[in-house]
Amino acid sequence: MLRRLAALVLSCAPHMAVAQDAGCRLALVLAIDVSSSVDRGEYALQSGGLASALISPDVVRAFLASPRPVALAVFEWSGRYNQVMVQNWVMIRSRAHLLYVAEKVARFERSYDEFPTAMGYALGHAAGLLERAPDCDAKTIDISGDGVTNEGFQPRDAYNAFDFDGVTVNGLAINGADMEGETDLIPYYQTEVLHGAGAFLQVAQGFADFERAMARKLEREVAPGFISALQPPHRP
Repeated sequence: MLRRLAALVLSCAPHMAVAQDAGCRLALVLAIDVSSSVDRGEYALQSGGLASALISPDVVRAFLASPRPVALAVFEWSGRYNQVMVQNWVMIRSRAHLLYVAEKVARFERSYDEFPTAMGYALGHAAGLLERAPDCDAKTIDISGDGVTNEGFQPRDAYNAFDFDGVTVNGLAINGADMEGETDLIPYYQTEVLHGAGAFLQVAQGFADFERAMARKLEREVAPGFISALQPPHRP
């Protein structure tokens, strides 16, 4: 069903790839961990979980709850210089657009599998993506991972080195999954990763729980009411 319906929207892919709209309510970057601690089976659960989460009924309703659309971009990250786009900026105006992105995610061939966890570099890359994003009311980075930074600079250093003014960084911690024995990522994400107005953490208990956690996170962060709370107060 997913494959059949996705084929219906492929003809509009060139138009969708250039996302420009003055009425955009949120520019959202999804940053997906593909470091060496994520094995083949876990990667399948992660990519399949993200694809399914994007087209789950509650997430679709949240994306389409306002006539002002959400601009969405997705990339994979691992080592210092290992960030690869899965989906460049696309304006989500319908379920068909979400289906198109879900199909891209589900079919995407993993970019890397041998590099460590360089979250600071991933956040720097995401900040650069937001600089090229459509003009939206709010900007959010949604970064997921199964371990702490073990290469390069820390997230807090990225926040000092790059332009994160007005940017919210939410986290999805995949607990109990790191091959180096990491079992509780909550303190690390809370103290090192979360950043900006309204930032929050969603926890997945292993990769099998990734779909549920991602769906819940997306539903919350694209909701029009939640986005309104991220915007600076109006000054006459």
